[in-house]
Amino acid sequence: MNYSISILFRAIPLIMALFCFGYGSFIIGNSADEARFVAGPVIVSLGMICIALFATAATIIRQIIRTYNLIVQYALPILGYGVAAATFFSGWLYMNQGYDADHLIAGHVICGVSFVTACVATTATASTRFSFIPENSKRTDRETPEGAFSSKQGNILIGVALFFAIMSWIWTFWLLDSDIDPDAGYIAGHVSAGLACICTSLFALVTTIVRQVQNRYSETERNRWPALVLSMGTLAMVWGFFVLGNGHPALSSTGYIMIGLGLVCFSISSKVILLSAIWRRTFALANRIPLIPVCTALLCLFLSAFLFEAATVQENLYVPARVLAGLGGICFTLFSIVSILESGTSK
Repeated sequence: MNYSISILFRAIPLIMALFCFGYGSFIIGNSADEARFVAGPVIVSLGMICIALFATAATIIRQIIRTYNLIVQYALPILGYGVAAATFFSGWLYMNQGYDADHLIAGHVICGVSFVTACVATTATASTRFSFIPENSKRTDRETPEGAFSSKQGNILIGVALFFAIMSWIWTFWLLDSDIDPDAGYIAGHVSAGLACICTSLFALVTTIVRQVQNRYSETERNRWPALVLSMGTLAMVWGFFVLGNGHPALSSTGYIMIGLGLVCFSISSKVILLSAIWRRTFALANRIPLIPVCTALLCLFLSAFLFEAATVQENLYVPARVLAGLGGICFTLFSIVSILESGTSK
């Protein structure tokens, strides 16, 4: 990877973050629809995920182009966890600004987005030793090299990702079974389910990175972690189609957002599949794997365009149409990450 390309791949997450911040703010300030108080803040929060993804991209790229140093090693993960904390507190404050359905839905979803952001920050932390992966892939033993994560460090990183994934599922089922506004609980709970699927997928990614850095990645894991991510993407999409069958239009439209979140899971699968495919093997189609997040980004944007048109006759599609555009930006950011991984691990 040359320096110019490295700048481009680091710029993509920041550009997508600016898109989410700008688009969300524009919706809040310029739309006349009351649903702007849901769509706008949620899209702004999606930009926080892009910032955390930038931390991951910069962590890996600087190791590839050999500009990594001690300051960057700590600053980038701190940035990721910092935006995750800011996202959670902003969601918490937003839901308590007003007890109407819009504030409750947006606030709970933003808190769910913070769990995803924290999982991405954990991915950035696990990637601080990314340079060990290409070297370990050439070895035939399973001894942990000097300087890699110790067993305790690796377990902590995996445990942190697992903690946020579990918290996402707890948050989901609490919302679905809570006594807050029924419609708000239904909508926020199902969106949180899709976010929990993403957190679970990121747990699989963190585990894959840590195990390869430690040189302990096994043949069983080669199939286990990609299967987990693909199953999460499938679960979110099937669940979304099930929600679309709800007879209440205001509730059924949530299914489109769940389908978009499932596409984000499939984007994450490209990273897990790539790392498993090239581990101590030559995979001729490795440079085609970045097409997965490109396709999911396009699907999000095409579905968003369709819903924008449909929203002219069914106002309940206002929020899904706009949120899907933000999810498309996240998928395109993941294209940047998987392209970086392909560059750093290709033989």
